[in-house]
Amino acid sequence: MNVVITGGTGLIGQRLVSRLLALGHEITVVTRSPNDAQSKLGDRVTLWQGLNNRSTLDGYDAVINLAGEPIADKRWTAAQKERLCRSRWELTQRLVDLINASHTPPSALISGSAIGYYGDLGEVVVTEEEPPHNEFTHKLCARWEQIACQARSDRTRVCLVRTGIVLSAEGGMLHKLLPLFRAGLGGPTGNGRQYIPWIHIEDMVNALLWLLDNPLHGPFNMTSPYPVRNEHFAHTLGRVLHRPALIRVPAAAIRLLMGESAVLVLGGQRALPKRLEAAGFEFRWFELEDALRNLLR
Repeated sequence: MNVVITGGTGLIGQRLVSRLLALGHEITVVTRSPNDAQSKLGDRVTLWQGLNNRSTLDGYDAVINLAGEPIADKRWTAAQKERLCRSRWELTQRLVDLINASHTPPSALISGSAIGYYGDLGEVVVTEEEPPHNEFTHKLCARWEQIACQARSDRTRVCLVRTGIVLSAEGGMLHKLLPLFRAGLGGPTGNGRQYIPWIHIEDMVNALLWLLDNPLHGPFNMTSPYPVRNEHFAHTLGRVLHRPALIRVPAAAIRLLMGESAVLVLGGQRALPKRLEAAGFEFRWFELEDALRNLLR
């Protein structure tokens, strides 16, 4: 297949590009920094510096849209919220316009979203049918998904990947936590009862390949079948690292540090990958401790 990817230099994108190349696919990555992308992805990848000089996506079999400003790196000021929205909505709209302008459009658009689509739902078991809580992350993701769905036709199917917390030693939440936990300073945050909808990076990439290879459409929770509470996550990570994990970070301190975006840490979703499993996808990493030991071996 000839596949166009946005976000190809990100945590998920780099691993996905590597797998697709190994499977013999031809990959084109849309990037703002071609030199940086080439250093990360190698010479076998075709690089486009943006999409402004494209009029169609004729000749391409699929689009995987993973780009977006990192949501947890900065406080959610009004300006930062605008950046978060624009980085997702505008690029997705441009891809949709190119797909709709094509005489032979790609047969699939696999477009990013996040488990934050549902908002903070506490103890509720969250499948793809669960009504969301109307907060910023929902508004961000809902509009993102609505734009992607404009590409849907009898020639193009659209999959919406509602990604959870992707676990990798190379980036993301786990990478940020490791120095603290290795120093024996880790522990639960807030009351520790909020759910973490985690997924191993390997299962994440395998699930994307599954969606690429099978005639599926609609939203998919990209999470392990067994989400865990924050307290369980902290104690398990401490056990795997052979370090204590007893220093609890008060919710008030998190709110002071992060402002409104503290909901990313103090809230959560008890999300299940109902539609992925119903479609026949098989997870390799079910248990958090096994996943962490694999990633940190």
